[in-house]
Amino acid sequence: MNFYKFEDEYYDKGYKNICGIDEVGRGCLFGDVVSCAIIMPKDEYIEGVDDSKKLTPKKREALYTKILESCIAVGIGRANADIIDKVNIKMATHISMINALENLRDRENKKVNADCVLIDAETIETGVFQHAIVKGDESCYSIACASIIAKVYRDDLCNKWAEKYPHYGIEKHKGYATKYHRDALKAYGPTDMHRKSFLKNMKLW
Repeated sequence: MNFYKFEDEYYDKGYKNICGIDEVGRGCLFGDVVSCAIIMPKDEYIEGVDDSKKLTPKKREALYTKILESCIAVGIGRANADIIDKVNIKMATHISMINALENLRDRENKKVNADCVLIDAETIETGVFQHAIVKGDESCYSIACASIIAKVYRDDLCNKWAEKYPHYGIEKHKGYATKYHRDALKAYGPTDMHRKSFLKNMKLW
């Protein structure tokens, strides 16, 4: 995929630690919304990187390893169902993105401070210069990398959650509102990890 070189644009303006941020799980009924913040090396591009939604699970997992091996720094942020129900999904997504940015660490686990943030269609509360890019996971390399890391990370969480809550098929639908998931909710009721505000809006609780 050919990305617009948003990163190069900001390197040319003097920024050094340019960070892409994306989230996954925003539309789910179950579990955390997860964000990734990542700084990729300048002038190095991994072949095959794309919006995570356009990739097969096998391709995502292969790229996940390559991205983590290549990146300068990476951070994960999460906001659970309780936070989502308390503040709404948009604000919870921002919380997870801010946490991801604050959690940026290099390979030696040293904190790294971004000086420019490229975000997929959101603006967050941070003192760091930021640029919200509509469909950024399709057009910006570092955001696409962040989308892949966030997706694989959350999918792994879903597999673990499925072991704790085996009746809901979380490993299959990753918490989204499939018929299987809705039927399981009707049969067993919600868990403590379901987003009650979402269930109410869908008249499932």
